[in-house]
Amino acid sequence: MKRKYRLRKRADFQRTRQKGKCWEHRLVVLCVLRNHLEYSRFGFAASRRIGKAAVRNRARRRMREIVRLNMAAIEPGWDVVFIARPALLEATYSELTDAICALLQRAGLWVKETRPLPAE
Repeated sequence: MKRKYRLRKRADFQRTRQKGKCWEHRLVVLCVLRNHLEYSRFGFAASRRIGKAAVRNRARRRMREIVRLNMAAIEPGWDVVFIARPALLEATYSELTDAICALLQRAGLWVKETRPLPAE
């Protein structure tokens, strides 16, 4: 995912979590806040209760790849933060894809009516 589409600053994450609207799933939490840009920015978080660094990095990589493959289907102009939950570690890639897409639909950010791209 290109750098301009990523949330990198702690303040951006905090603002999205505190002022934005959140939706929950057993695998992932989604928080969104309008950013008034022509594109959406995405952030991915996994706390220490998920596991050690390698496990947290894997969780973030999986979420990032799903979003990267489906960016064309996500409405522009939002800051979006995905927060991993411990159940994500046991979930398959397709379960995680379905969870992320379902949350985006609930948030009204899924602009395509098609299903997400299949896992390769």
